[in-house]
Amino acid sequence: METIVLGIGETLVRDDRHWASWANWLGVPAHTLSALVGAAVAQGRDATDALRVLRPDMDVDEAYLARAAAGRGEHLDESDLYPDVRPALAELRAAGARVVVAGNGTVRAGELLRALDLPADLVVTSDEWGVRKPDPAFFARVVEVAEAEPSATLYVGDHPAEDLFPAAAAGLRTAHLRRGAYGHWWAEHPDVVGAADFRVNALTELVGAHSARPASEDGSGAVGSGRPARVSYLRGL
Repeated sequence: METIVLGIGETLVRDDRHWASWANWLGVPAHTLSALVGAAVAQGRDATDALRVLRPDMDVDEAYLARAAAGRGEHLDESDLYPDVRPALAELRAAGARVVVAGNGTVRAGELLRALDLPADLVVTSDEWGVRKPDPAFFARVVEVAEAEPSATLYVGDHPAEDLFPAAAAGLRTAHLRRGAYGHWWAEHPDVVGAADFRVNALTELVGAHSARPASEDGSGAVGSGRPARVSYLRGL
């Protein structure tokens, strides 16, 4: 792999602060919102549906702006990164890979991420591009900034429907990360196993993937499971 592209939420950044801040804003226990997020994940729904269960008439985008206006907007610092992020990204660059961070997020999230000075060649969010995953146009932009052929570009993420499946459809190689609610819950689903070229439990495992060929190419079955000709999408995702 010449280029490694990584998502943001639950790939690089822990989501617990995000959901705790929403619970605080809505005046509910953090555990209540976390449980509802888990239920949405298990049903293959968008995690933000948990907010609409609590406040059916709430416009999430308007609520986000209201939080920011009240001085309770997005916050991101070093403690929000998973501990393997810096070592893994640094090792990938040292091994000669181009490292790109590209995932769903606001313009503010992009600013906060770049302020952390990650060992990456590019950090960009969906709102900065004007298109969100899983839109194919997002992955077309990924192909543009990768500066490598899609077959030599690996997209890494935890979410099957937002990361794995659309990246594979765009011709990219894929790595499913068993992290976060989506990553853990759907890790063994046949569609996920079949679509992922690599399945990893930590970002540090990507260093080996950078120099390895997917099992679909080398026939060993040791690293990846190979990619089927057609992906059967998870019901509801």
